[in-house]
Amino acid sequence: MNISFFGLGYVGCVGAACCARLGHHVIGTDVSKNKVSLINQGRPTIIEAEIEELIKEAHDNGRLEATMDFRYAVMHSEISFIVVGTPSSKEGHLNLDYVYAVARQIGEALREKKEFHIIAIRSTVLPGTNQTVGKMIEEASGKKRNQDFTVVSNPEFLREGTAVHDYMNPPFTLIGTDSELAESSFRELYKDIPGEFISTDIEVAEIMKYVNNTYHGLKIVFANEVGNICKALNIDSHKVMEIFCKDRQLNISPYYFKPGFAYGGSCLPKDSRALRTLAHDLYIDVPVIDAIHPSNEIQKKNAVEIIESKGKRKIGILGLSFKAGTDDLRCSPIVDVAEVLLGKGYEISIYDRNVKVSQLTGTNADFIAAKLPHLHEMISDDLDAVCRESDVLVIANKEREFDELPQRHPHKIIVDLVRQFTELDYDGNYEGISWANININSAQNDLPVKDMEKIEF
Repeated sequence: MNISFFGLGYVGCVGAACCARLGHHVIGTDVSKNKVSLINQGRPTIIEAEIEELIKEAHDNGRLEATMDFRYAVMHSEISFIVVGTPSSKEGHLNLDYVYAVARQIGEALREKKEFHIIAIRSTVLPGTNQTVGKMIEEASGKKRNQDFTVVSNPEFLREGTAVHDYMNPPFTLIGTDSELAESSFRELYKDIPGEFISTDIEVAEIMKYVNNTYHGLKIVFANEVGNICKALNIDSHKVMEIFCKDRQLNISPYYFKPGFAYGGSCLPKDSRALRTLAHDLYIDVPVIDAIHPSNEIQKKNAVEIIESKGKRKIGILGLSFKAGTDDLRCSPIVDVAEVLLGKGYEISIYDRNVKVSQLTGTNADFIAAKLPHLHEMISDDLDAVCRESDVLVIANKEREFDELPQRHPHKIIVDLVRQFTELDYDGNYEGISWANININSAQNDLPVKDMEKIEF
């Protein structure tokens, strides 16, 4: 394939060299005459392991050239990568001037091109940039997106020092696109790259680099805070974290990495609090660990605000225990939500089959009566009865018996705290606590008629 790279800095130089190694013909373009000259001499524009050999090989084999003529680059390629810098402002915003300048250049060049062209944003940009770039290219070219050209997002996940290895051996290759033709072209482009090829929504691809890097920073800071506590106790922190990382069922795994409701139960609140207290007793500052509990409390507050926004008085809570399949109410976050709503004058009905059994058998009866004096009489094991009595159904535990709720109880308002559904065609209002709307039914757009306003104290 014929590829052009707009920008011959770190990401552009590595990408150009690796695409040439994969057998593609690559044209690099840059506003820097020096960078263009270096590439045309078979020399890299950066210092990086393996890059010098790759650039020389590509140049000698005639698979890599560079130019300052952006029109030439577009006219002689099928895919143009935007790989210019996106520096931060003092306030933390991204400077996208370079991205937009390249978009206008590509648009101007496309005025003269008859063939379909793919533009790939490789630079790190925030969600929404892809659509803006597409509009700018439409304006500059006079052509239509997904008719004459398309714009995909193809973020890079490279580490300085191992960038060539990372490019050629990624955990996955990610593109965000709304074009089947672009997806097919990128599958061909990366066919010799190992790892899963993932095609997803454009906005998902745009945000992934930020999520990845923020999490990497979180891991480093968390490990450092654990290390500081261990040092004060004369414990080998590296042995601690080495063992921590051996658990690939919970610690280093997809488990827990699912946006949803707050955590609860007997272990997480108690043990994280104990570690915070230990750090404070040792006079160790642990701002990340300290922030875990307040962040968890915010998620409870978010749930209350979503429920209140529906403007309905009768609320049905489906699941009261801290997680599905148990009657354990210790630190259950939905209990806090229910008590807040009850205190604000809402009519609460609760369905939890396991908790009801505990009441009837006496195994948890004393705890329920003592800890939930306002709620224990509202708990039912009749799901349909709770749903009929309620205008808003709050799904707080992920149970199979809730799968048919939209069909069995149409027109209700559903507030989903656990991602019970992946997609809905439901003739009613649906809202998830930490995800965008998944209800494809047009009735979703009908605002519920409120019978009460949010109560403030």
